[in-house]
Amino acid sequence: MSILRRTALALALASAALVVPCNASAETLAGAMAKAYQNNPDLNAARASLRAIDENVTIAKAGMRPRVSLVTQSELNRTNLDVGSRNFFGQRGSRRTQSFTSSYGLTITQQIFDGFQTLYRVKVAEANVLANRESLRANEISILLAAVESYANIARDQQILTIRKQNIAFLQEQLKAAGARLDVGEGTRTDVSLAEADLAAAKALLTAAVSQLKQSEAAYVQIVGEMPKGIKQPSSAKKAMPASLDQAVATGMRENPNILAAMRSVDAAGYNVKVAEGTMLPGVSLQGDVYKSVNSEEGPADNLSSSLSARVTVPLYQGGAEYGQIRQAKEQLGQRQILVDSARMDVQRTIVSAYAQFESSVASIAAIGAQIEAANMALEGVIEERNVGQRTTLDVLNVQQNVLDAREDLAISQRNAVVASYSVLAATGNLTVRSQDLAVAEYRSEVHYEAVKDKWFGLRTVDGR
Repeated sequence: MSILRRTALALALASAALVVPCNASAETLAGAMAKAYQNNPDLNAARASLRAIDENVTIAKAGMRPRVSLVTQSELNRTNLDVGSRNFFGQRGSRRTQSFTSSYGLTITQQIFDGFQTLYRVKVAEANVLANRESLRANEISILLAAVESYANIARDQQILTIRKQNIAFLQEQLKAAGARLDVGEGTRTDVSLAEADLAAAKALLTAAVSQLKQSEAAYVQIVGEMPKGIKQPSSAKKAMPASLDQAVATGMRENPNILAAMRSVDAAGYNVKVAEGTMLPGVSLQGDVYKSVNSEEGPADNLSSSLSARVTVPLYQGGAEYGQIRQAKEQLGQRQILVDSARMDVQRTIVSAYAQFESSVASIAAIGAQIEAANMALEGVIEERNVGQRTTLDVLNVQQNVLDAREDLAISQRNAVVASYSVLAATGNLTVRSQDLAVAEYRSEVHYEAVKDKWFGLRTVDGR
């Protein structure tokens, strides 16, 4: 079999390997995203953080509820009394008396009005819950995109590794052919040296490709939680992909979780202004006390007492801290409003950049495909011309390098097209379990919130800890 035919066969086998159906243990891109969504420790930590933030609503609502305290007090009194006349030494007699008094009871305090501070603290907590839900959704999208990127990186690195192995086989054949021609006097020692140099360089590139693949596999394990199995070349995103750049930008402005989180933060900051202003309003509270006392002096005696009091507090001046807090809250509100504009600009830039990269990668794939076809034809012609003495081994190696570079560029462009397409989905807020039909249960943060927002008692978390 000629060198040309062996090269053509190797290319055909490499192309076929990319389209062979994966076996039962192979991992699909959707499967990798589902596993990352379920297993990624950073994502699970973010979910736990949101559950902790849910409790802030219950904590804020405590200001509307009564406070009940059990109070108990005990007192022992001893007294020495002088009695009778003086004795021979001039000392009087004495008698010791003691009394024991104890009391216990309940104190109930209820805030009636606190300048609407508690009301707005609850609203602040609720707005922060909604903001952090959007932040969690952004975190989920980021993890899903990272899973796509790590999967596509492995597919790219596997292709490059295969290409470089095939290149070594080709160069080994070229070295053998150069040696054979030298033996019969048709070639030169220079041809052999050129083939040896290219073979050594190809082995170094193969080592680099192996190292890069291992690094990509390590990143995959970190994100997905499992070793990659049967990775194949993924296709670009299709589900929920916007039809145009304008549609992508419009969707991102409406659904990107970073923008929505920033808007919820504006709501929370606005309520914080109301909380600060509430410190300058009057406060009204009620307190009820029920006490029972026991006095052992002159026989046990029980007394039951109760009282109800109302307290009105009108703040007049608190050192100026209240004014500073109000101004501070207003400045924070202005900052949050500016951050919304910043988030919108960042999302727009990300969408435009990702969409442009996607279009560029798609165009590159088509152009490189034509380049590979032309380079293969050129390689065939140069080999034939070399065989009849019209070309040198250096010409063959140069054309082979063009074929190698083009095939590696194709693998890189395929990877970039996949990552860019899913980056567009991520920036628009549509890279979700639901939009991609992933085979994993969607995490519903509102379930925990509804379970704890009105709890009055209990130490255990919803999951039983």
